[in-house]
Amino acid sequence: MSDLTVGSWKRHGLERLYVNLPDGTAVAWADCKTKAITIKVPQYQREAVALLRQHLGDSAAVRPPSSGSAQSRDTGSGNAPRTGRGIRRGPDRPPKLPQLTVADDLAKNPPGAVLIETIAARGPSFVQRAWSKMLRRPSEWDSWYRGLEGERRVGRELQRLTAHGWRVLHGVRKSNGGDIDHLLIGGGGIFTINTKNHPGASIWVGDEMAKVNGGPPVPYAAASKGEAAYVRGVLERYCGFAVPVEPVLVFAGAASIRRAITQHDVRVYLEREVSSLGPLSGKLSTEQVDQVYAVARHQRAWLRS
Repeated sequence: MSDLTVGSWKRHGLERLYVNLPDGTAVAWADCKTKAITIKVPQYQREAVALLRQHLGDSAAVRPPSSGSAQSRDTGSGNAPRTGRGIRRGPDRPPKLPQLTVADDLAKNPPGAVLIETIAARGPSFVQRAWSKMLRRPSEWDSWYRGLEGERRVGRELQRLTAHGWRVLHGVRKSNGGDIDHLLIGGGGIFTINTKNHPGASIWVGDEMAKVNGGPPVPYAAASKGEAAYVRGVLERYCGFAVPVEPVLVFAGAASIRRAITQHDVRVYLEREVSSLGPLSGKLSTEQVDQVYAVARHQRAWLRS
């Protein structure tokens, strides 16, 4: 069997068992009262059912997928086909973008591009920063420099995946404010990567919030899901077919990560674990990857949405 684990969850009178991968991704879950099993990742169905039956008995059975359910979306019968052939969103053709210019090409952006521009425009001068460091004075810009270092470190990890056919973009500005730290595009789908730099920290990630060293909750997971939804909307508008987009939350420099048993909507990694995305495939054809990348690298696609 794969390194699957089973964990319990209780809330609001409900009791479930979740089957998870080592990285915390849920592949199946079962209702302890009805013994109905829901499969989220079909390739693990046999192993997940066997594990759950060890806890619930042989009467536990997989429930049939319903139209529009999470299971039907995972198996390709919903809006995200696994065959990579895409589905037209209606008779209208997607809008066309103007010819790509050097000024609009996001492919030239280095990791941390938006932070670099912001610090250059509004940040302290080299002399001011050196003086603060010498006097060991904290600065309001310390978090910006720490964030920049984190994006650069994760950017280096992502660059290694280009040898396996993946395309990477950095600093994608959103029309509604803010930016996507990194976009990873390839046959395994599209991943929005939200980078956080917490050197030496212990991280806990839940359904919506995260805690750093047991501190107050911060909406890292919720923000990552919002980014993925935004990117999906932009890409599908211009591509004209369903685009599979998943949120990823990457912690640079962290010592450890713990994930809530129910947290299965966001992939959560330490920076060195980003390489696990490399082997993924089967979501988009080569032609679709080219089309998605052509849209994603065009800055006007994002600023018009």
